Amino acid sequence: MSVFRRTKSEPVETAPAKPGGKGRPTPTRKEAEALAKAKARAPRDKKEMAARARQVKSENSRVIREAMKTGDERYLLPRDKGPVRRFIRDYVDSRFTIVELLIPLLIISLILGYSGSPALGQLSSLVVMATFLFVIVDMVILRFRLKKQLTRRFPDEPLKGTTYYAVMRSLQMKFMRMPKAKVKIGQELPDDYR
Repeated sequence: MSVFRRTKSEPVETAPAKPGGKGRPTPTRKEAEALAKAKARAPRDKKEMAARARQVKSENSRVIREAMKTGDERYLLPRDKGPVRRFIRDYVDSRFTIVELLIPLLIISLILGYSGSPALGQLSSLVVMATFLFVIVDMVILRFRLKKQLTRRFPDEPLKGTTYYAVMRSLQMKFMRMPKAKVKIGQELPDDYR
């Protein structure tokens, strides 16, 4: 019978990472205890205390940012919590708005405005005015349609501040919205948000 022994020069084969795994090995007890001790140790001076406070604040901010991206209800700001606000976010995100085209239209109007031709300059100002008119009309339509949906879906909920919340969200470009959009434009929304 032969016994296989690994020498120090031979590489160790590692198993491939599992999909959905944490991507790092579990720390040993010794490492975990050392980390816990380091966290529990009292700071020696103001500089160390301030550095530790910054580190804790940075870590908390990172966790909150990640939760805002995923829409985790526990970490959302109070203005974003609840089924009514979740429905408003989904309703606004499922609509196509002129705000999605706002930056390209403004760039076109700038190019037309700086072309040197008076006719193109007038066309530029016309494009800007028409864009803002379309945005205002879209906000009015959003308000009336949203109120109708909210009274149908949430008859016993207070609806104070919902119009402002919806308008502010719809004035942002979709990729900039926080919490991140979870529905696509034109997607059908579920009936129950409780």
